[in-house]
Amino acid sequence: MSLTVDRQQALVPLGRTRAGKPLPLLAERFRPRIAGAPRLIGWLAPLAIALLAFAARVWRLEYPPRLLFDETYYAKDAWSLLHFGYAQDWVEEANAQVEAGQTTGLWTGEPTQVVHPEVGKWMIAVGEHLFGMTSFGWRISAAVIGALTVLVLARMVRRMTGSTTLGCLAGLLLAVDGVHFVMSRIALLDVFLAFWLVCALACVVADRDWGRARLARRYPHTEQIVGYGPVRMLLLRPWRLAAGVCFGLAVGTKWSALYVLAVVGVAVWVLDAIDRQAIGVRGAWWRSVIVDGLPAFVSLVLVALVVYVLTWTGFLVNHEVFEARFGHGYGETPPWGSYLDGGDKGPLGEAWQALRSLWHYHQMVYSFHTGDYLAGKSHPYQSDPWGWLVLNRPVGVDAQTDLPASTPGCPATGEATCLRQVLILGNPAIWWGGLLALIASVWLWIRERDWRFGLVVLVVLAAWLPWFAYDDRPIFLFYATAFIPFTCAAIALVAGRLLRASRRSRWRWWGPVALGVYVAVALACFAFFFPIWTDMLLSNDEWLQRMWFQRWI
Repeated sequence: MSLTVDRQQALVPLGRTRAGKPLPLLAERFRPRIAGAPRLIGWLAPLAIALLAFAARVWRLEYPPRLLFDETYYAKDAWSLLHFGYAQDWVEEANAQVEAGQTTGLWTGEPTQVVHPEVGKWMIAVGEHLFGMTSFGWRISAAVIGALTVLVLARMVRRMTGSTTLGCLAGLLLAVDGVHFVMSRIALLDVFLAFWLVCALACVVADRDWGRARLARRYPHTEQIVGYGPVRMLLLRPWRLAAGVCFGLAVGTKWSALYVLAVVGVAVWVLDAIDRQAIGVRGAWWRSVIVDGLPAFVSLVLVALVVYVLTWTGFLVNHEVFEARFGHGYGETPPWGSYLDGGDKGPLGEAWQALRSLWHYHQMVYSFHTGDYLAGKSHPYQSDPWGWLVLNRPVGVDAQTDLPASTPGCPATGEATCLRQVLILGNPAIWWGGLLALIASVWLWIRERDWRFGLVVLVVLAAWLPWFAYDDRPIFLFYATAFIPFTCAAIALVAGRLLRASRRSRWRWWGPVALGVYVAVALACFAFFFPIWTDMLLSNDEWLQRMWFQRWI
């Protein structure tokens, strides 16, 4: 299997040779070349890593058999969506009844104010539908989606680099990262957000290949269009439409995906303009605003908007119950409007009223996130976004301490005790190495104008930097689940560049050896921290060995 990174890195402006000979075939410059393993291995190897990731994630998935952290919201809301089509309020002591196996008589009949969209909860509901309202049932969807994210990431990086090995490297690193691993084992929303973002970017990368190949077929000789000639729109770009659908589902999981959508939307227009310029189109940048920018806006933004609204179908169908509870004023939220009193429903009748109520409901949710309710609040596991990349404060989602030595499986002896813990802590080799890879990616992006490095850096920044605007309220390390896949992609891209550099040096072995050592360290860290990610019994001494810093406790 070849480690060659053979895909065209960046297009350069083309022109006639000094002798005035025709330009080389455009297809030769645009054609993506896959070097190394054949197509079958390009699928089988990422699938094998994804299956290993799933096996690790599903092992003892039902433990601890309790609602952990924010599972108390999302698992119960998903069960309510499954039965009513919208989230209802739960009765007092509902958690204890659910954990005892009771799944009926738990609702008040009134809608609850959910503070995140519905897609992630509907995905959790699939597992509950198949396996019931049990800890395994509300977590299995996250495990499946976590493994699928590994597969999609590996395939995306393979397409970006032309190397199955580098694609599998990115997938393997994501498979053994602690944050993504734990988030794939509990019913929170962030692993679903990460999945849809990775799918969206994979579609964007595939669309870049598709679009450049289409230009190559349309203009096989660049002298046909240098300086003049037709500049046609590529209206129907199936991969870009698919990216719009994925972005709509990502925003439908958590609103923070909007920032990534905005950044990627601008990036694809810039890449299209670069491609136009490369084939000799004069004024490629302003021409691309019309022929590429507008279709991209429709395919990405408008399609995402339509998909997002459709994800609220449960609200739209049941808008009357939300209007009855919230529409005439709720807490400090003002009434939604006189249209609720039976006035003019607008040009679309009932549908228009439902959409107006959905808009007001969004204003309520936005006020919850940005208003005074959360401002100034604190949480023992909150952390500043500046420290996320260095794992400054992990999040404990469950702990059972002071378990006596007589507990079955406890390795302690005498008066010593044992404990169990589920801690959202990243794999240090991946997070600290990823920080270095991101810095290197910025440098390679600027120095070599390599769009691949720029794309992953931009997505990481778009998923990370906006949280600095909300650091006056509790925010947590696991929000970084959205960008750790792209950090793994950056590691793979930088590794490919180092392997290329090592082949040019006198000691050709140093690149593969360095990469092998790094992967071995990442796997060793995964094995070492596995017990505190999976609620395994540890003695206090064994637990303290894994608490490298005071802020990890």
